[in-house]
Amino acid sequence: MSEGALTVEKGRVQEPGGTGKFRLTWRLLLLGLGALVVLLSVVRVLTGAGDLTSAGAVNAAVALAVPIGLAGLGGLWSERAGVVNIGLEGMMIMGTWCGAWGAIHFANPWAGVVAGAVGGALGGLLHAIATVTFGVDHIISGVAITILGGGVTQFLSKITFAEMPGGGDTQSPPVPKPGTVSLPGVSDALTSLESKQWFLLSDLAGILRGLTTNVSLFTILAILLVPLTFYVLWRTAFGLRLRACGERPVAAESLGVNVYYYKYVAVVVSGALAGLGGAFLSLVAASAYREGQSGGRGFIGLAAMIFGNWRPGGLAAGAALFGYTDALQLRRGGESVHALLLLVAILIAGLAVYQLVRQHRTRAALITAVAAVAVFAVFALTDTIAAQFTSVTPHITTLLVLSLAAQRLRPPAANGVPYRRGQAK
Repeated sequence: MSEGALTVEKGRVQEPGGTGKFRLTWRLLLLGLGALVVLLSVVRVLTGAGDLTSAGAVNAAVALAVPIGLAGLGGLWSERAGVVNIGLEGMMIMGTWCGAWGAIHFANPWAGVVAGAVGGALGGLLHAIATVTFGVDHIISGVAITILGGGVTQFLSKITFAEMPGGGDTQSPPVPKPGTVSLPGVSDALTSLESKQWFLLSDLAGILRGLTTNVSLFTILAILLVPLTFYVLWRTAFGLRLRACGERPVAAESLGVNVYYYKYVAVVVSGALAGLGGAFLSLVAASAYREGQSGGRGFIGLAAMIFGNWRPGGLAAGAALFGYTDALQLRRGGESVHALLLLVAILIAGLAVYQLVRQHRTRAALITAVAAVAVFAVFALTDTIAAQFTSVTPHITTLLVLSLAAQRLRPPAANGVPYRRGQAK
């Protein structure tokens, strides 16, 4: 391909601008996770906020992160092929309704999972027809699909669920739920260890118990989709061609790649993944479909994808961060969020040290240190956080993280750029 386009070197996909000094490895990732658990344990001991590492908070965080992560994966597929998908929210809305309808109609939760994916895929197909075939502006098409998704599901609810016992104009009857699994013989031992409130050991026990007890089979499926997406997009010839369509579509076309085909596939898969996220909300996170159930999670998933720099691992981390902060504010509100201020102050102080020692950016380090002192002062001078602020904690966290990560982001080069077969380079 042309200079700056995707290449394959020693069997691995190489992207332009991807040869920086920093490279995230499994070892670094594990070290980072270990350091984070230690910090959480320290903060939990100092503040007495036991929910920071409790099994209940971790279990709730995973459940809250799954629909966001699935929406983000949908955005990843679409934008890696060069199509901006603002319509993820609308596709999630369609997935919530179709998931509940499929589960009720066929009396099987997995039929609802399939129906949710199909409903989202139909929204993705509509977006692909508008943007890829007719060249409609990607943002306008996405907004239109979000509006259309809300209107269509509202109409369908009135002609289907309203006629069913226990249903109504804005909600469905109770739906059958996918089963859950637990590691046998592990929960009791971890519960005993967690209750002792020992430094680090009890925190590890709480985290492990939350990850291994009463986990929905749908959740396991969603988690497996993250490494599967990485493998397909970064380790196969299909994925290379798809990502080439988002980087240099003209160069890909010159090598015989059917750019339209790959864009269509990417956007339809994007809709299916968002639809799965919607189905999770009606089948697992709740006991029925309710109007407005997505609650903007499609847009938050898009933010998680951007935070993850258009990569599955970073996307999963962003979804987990939002899910965790959301779980804390739902469970203990002011107490847990107040304890998080100490953690944030420590992390910002660590960033200031890094900027000074490794990057030699004195001015930036000074500004960051002042921010750390300010956050610590708020923590030290208050005992709790008002409920009006705790409810928006996840959204504030997302905005702050995106702001800090903005300098290292590199979207696909042709993302959102109109493409026509045979156009000049």
